[in-house]
Amino acid sequence: MASTKMIDVRRGMVLNMNGTLYYCLDRDLNTPGNWRAILYLKLKNLSTGAITDERVHPDDKVDVVFLETKDFIYSYKDGDDYVFLDKETYEPVTLSGNMVGDMIKYLRENDDVKITFYDGKPLSLELPQTVTLKVVQTEPTIKGATAAAQTKPATLETGLVIQVPSFITEGELVVVQTEDGKYLRRAKEGK
Repeated sequence: MASTKMIDVRRGMVLNMNGTLYYCLDRDLNTPGNWRAILYLKLKNLSTGAITDERVHPDDKVDVVFLETKDFIYSYKDGDDYVFLDKETYEPVTLSGNMVGDMIKYLRENDDVKITFYDGKPLSLELPQTVTLKVVQTEPTIKGATAAAQTKPATLETGLVIQVPSFITEGELVVVQTEDGKYLRRAKEGK
């Protein structure tokens, strides 16, 4: 952790303000003529996800926090918690069910994730942008339906339910966006 003036805060920095960690989404320096300059910061609270606007003086001091992000593999569920293994050391890290939340519906054993740490404690979990999952249950193909015209619900191997085009059948692999759970395309064989 390094102390710096507010004027030096840039987008993407993580700040420790009164013991709470904030991610700087945007900044705007306002210098109205003869008046004192005011710095407006748009901040995201890293524990709650809430976004706030803060008005600060450019000469005020703030602690800049350096986070460490490492590659992990999802290993298994342990009660209400989830265990991930460091890809380099195979050291296990356990994340609470609250921290993982609905993201678990995009993960199978041995899938890659990134975990961000602050002071050696896990702070957040990041999924890849897309995942490939198998369709385990869906309605039969509708004869004569075009690809773009109709969708139907499909249950994937992790329990996630998404809308897929009507030509998708059980047993197929599909690529899904983790940000919004949308179907992207059929997966290529062997993937």
